[in-house]
Amino acid sequence: MQTNIQANVKAKAKKENAKSINNAFASHFAKSMFLAVCGLAILTFIGTRMFTHIDLNLYGYMVGTLVFLGGFFYRFIAWGERPPSKIIIKKGLKLLFRKSTPQTSVEHLATYRFIWNRGIYRWTQHVLIGWGCVLAICVTFPLVFGWMYFTMEDNGLYNIILFGMQILTVKADGIIANLSYNALNISAVMVIAGVCMALYRRLKNMQARAEQKFLYDFLPLYMLLLVSITGLALTFMNIFLHGEGQPVMSLIHQWSVIITLIYLPFGKLAHIPFRPMSVLARNYREHYGEQSMKKCKVCGDEFVSVEQSKDVVDVLGVNDIEFKTKEGYHLAELCLPCRRKYRIAQFSGFPTHEVKVKEANQNAKG
Repeated sequence: MQTNIQANVKAKAKKENAKSINNAFASHFAKSMFLAVCGLAILTFIGTRMFTHIDLNLYGYMVGTLVFLGGFFYRFIAWGERPPSKIIIKKGLKLLFRKSTPQTSVEHLATYRFIWNRGIYRWTQHVLIGWGCVLAICVTFPLVFGWMYFTMEDNGLYNIILFGMQILTVKADGIIANLSYNALNISAVMVIAGVCMALYRRLKNMQARAEQKFLYDFLPLYMLLLVSITGLALTFMNIFLHGEGQPVMSLIHQWSVIITLIYLPFGKLAHIPFRPMSVLARNYREHYGEQSMKKCKVCGDEFVSVEQSKDVVDVLGVNDIEFKTKEGYHLAELCLPCRRKYRIAQFSGFPTHEVKVKEANQNAKG
């Protein structure tokens, strides 16, 4: 009995302590942003050897990155507070250590296998843009915050320093050194190729043209194109023009990067940092799909897990949205083809949802 009382007292004290910490911040966003900035400051302190190795030429990129983080946390918290998102995050995190998680992570975050079914052209453009951006981020952010820098010795050796530790020494004219020099150039070429493929498809494909909006669909691509082209222009001016015009182009490139970073959390490019959430969603669907599947109330086909159908009904109830039919079932209990036919029936007066004819494209891929 005494042990239980002590445990309850400790749990209550812990809960009150956590509550008092949360009360120190105006919102979850403010708390998350504060912790993120503190984490960045600590990593920068370690990486720059107590702020003794800071490249002031990269100061603008640092400011842009901090603004990007603020926007990202704002967007993520606003998304995460939605009832459907809470379910995916809560249940997805519990299933994070499934045996299939490594394979799912590779398919969603590395090989983009989920896009392969849409065609090799779209898969190629996504791989080029996605990995081009990831490579640029892996190089740029460590340089901006001083976590990584390079030194040259008198004997022609090139040192790569990470968090103050010398992790690699290579020949200045060797393959590894040249790849290090040109990592951003390689990423820029990848992004330019991927963006050009995406622009060509969106301008030539009639279905894509009908669905595109300039500010939402085209502007992000143009911004990536501007960042990549100006970055390559810096290298071109340095090699072929002996640095002529480089100061002006450097400012143009810096501003293009900063504006893109500030815009990124609020536009279509936000799906890049949000992409890891797809692993949680996949685990959620697979785990509960293996337990029991929901049969459509009209055609009887299994179309979703029982748990997911229940969660959809609960979320709609939380938002005071009711989709009960006169037959007594919920629209979330119908498969997509039957649901579409039911909606048609509401306008036509003909009970099309009762017709046992499948749609021609209901199992189409892409």
